[in-house]
Amino acid sequence: AAAAPAAPITWRFRVRLAAEAMAMGTNPLLLLAELRDLGEATIVGLTDTVPPLEEIDPYACYLAWDVVLTTDQPRSAIEDVFIFVRDGMDLTIERVENPEARLGEILTRRGDVAPETIEDAAARQPRLGTMLVEEGALSEDRLRSALAEQHHLRTEAVAAKAAAPAAHASIRVAAERLDDLMDQVGELVIAQARLKQLIGGIEDLQIKAIAEEIERLANGLRETTMGIRMLPIGSLFGRFRRLVRDLSRDLSKEVELTTEGEETELDKTVIERLNDPLVHIVRNSLDHGLETAEERLRTGKPAQGRVHLSARHAGTQVRISIRDDGRGLDRDRIRAKAEDQGLIAPGARLSDQDLFQLIFHPGFSTARAVTSLSGRGVGMDVVKRTIDSLRGTIEVDSTPGRGAEITLNLPLTLAIIDGLLVRVGRGRFVLPLAAVEECVELSPEADCRHEGRTFLSIRGELVPYLRLRELFATATPPDPFQKVVIISTGERRVGLVVDQVLGDHQTVIKSLSKLHADVGAFSGATILGDGTVALILDVGHLVSSGQSLDQQRSAG
Repeated sequence: AAAAPAAPITWRFRVRLAAEAMAMGTNPLLLLAELRDLGEATIVGLTDTVPPLEEIDPYACYLAWDVVLTTDQPRSAIEDVFIFVRDGMDLTIERVENPEARLGEILTRRGDVAPETIEDAAARQPRLGTMLVEEGALSEDRLRSALAEQHHLRTEAVAAKAAAPAAHASIRVAAERLDDLMDQVGELVIAQARLKQLIGGIEDLQIKAIAEEIERLANGLRETTMGIRMLPIGSLFGRFRRLVRDLSRDLSKEVELTTEGEETELDKTVIERLNDPLVHIVRNSLDHGLETAEERLRTGKPAQGRVHLSARHAGTQVRISIRDDGRGLDRDRIRAKAEDQGLIAPGARLSDQDLFQLIFHPGFSTARAVTSLSGRGVGMDVVKRTIDSLRGTIEVDSTPGRGAEITLNLPLTLAIIDGLLVRVGRGRFVLPLAAVEECVELSPEADCRHEGRTFLSIRGELVPYLRLRELFATATPPDPFQKVVIISTGERRVGLVVDQVLGDHQTVIKSLSKLHADVGAFSGATILGDGTVALILDVGHLVSSGQSLDQQRSAG
């Protein structure tokens, strides 16, 4: 379920840019346009510090602006608008607590007029604003600004009252309580699976109806609880604006950060653990990928480089991409470094995808010199370990001279998934249902024809397959009619030969112990309805194993 939108908040702030801001290339109109994009904005220009014409410096900025903004964005979003012009500027932001404030209250709170002056003027009404202007206590600009704010606040107050029946209430809950709730829901799903298995042989329709109702309620509670844990990834993307600004200054490079899909939602645990991997990837993009302004101009590119962060849903996964328009990955240097370190044999034939995966090896770096940012061979291996622990995969794509793109494929949640339960010998295993494309039968005749070969023809396409019986050293004889489950991650496919497909299964993921952390074929375990344990197969690891078979066939 989608999270309830944040309630709009009204902010009042005064913006006065540094005197040299326009000389440095800042366009105030673009900043004001960004503010309007955040919500309903009332903007009034202040001209009281503009000198006489003969004293004006044409490169100086004399104007200031009073802004009243009603938005559902946080205060940090307002501050981010001015993130590159904060040096030397005056920016005061305060939250408007009383949307029905009178003109005198607004002027006093903003510091435009002293309270005593307001009281004296009020005693000699008729019109407060007009009288203050006539007495010289207030400029006409300041009066127009205050009246505009009063009108804005009253308009928003009327709109808020009209929308009150549809308003969404919210409540703060400690993260630990959400984790406890998820654990309890997981135990409920396991208990419901046991109940479903127990009534399998019972003919009583009333008991079956009650069991089906409990299953429906458990599934609904599971979806609701998982929805509560979902957060927009924009909360993570927003942290990188300052990082990019600081790094571009340290590296003397001009860099623009753009984002897309900030509303895409992920489990809070995944978002918390994604920060470090994304920091390493963005740092690498700026340090290794993007050229200096002079280099870019020589190659016909704009002086300002670009780093683009995007997120989107792909089935039950989220794809997060970090793309730059720099020089791209140097294939020759990666290969030379890998051969020097003994990671690959000299002259070995590798696809681009496999070659690029070498940058995630511990201690691997193509930097020519060690700096505070790179060259030590740490960072990208941290990315690999973290994404593996999240049961995700990494794809790398690069075009020489045009840039590189790293895509992280991550599960929506780490708690409960839909799985496909299969049997290999006497053991039962779970495959994430989102990775399953189809199931085909492997008859004894076809099995004999494929003896010594590891490929199936699926609608004219050769798909490598793995015999899980051999992988797990199963001693029992195979079933007469085995099944091949075709799984995929990204654009890569592989088949898994199993004895039997048992059906779908609500899978509550339990982590493996530290003793089993290095077992690559499994990403976790789950408890079945009869109380036994089934291991969850690591799709990324199995697909990589199958693709290595494909490469061996191509090399041969």
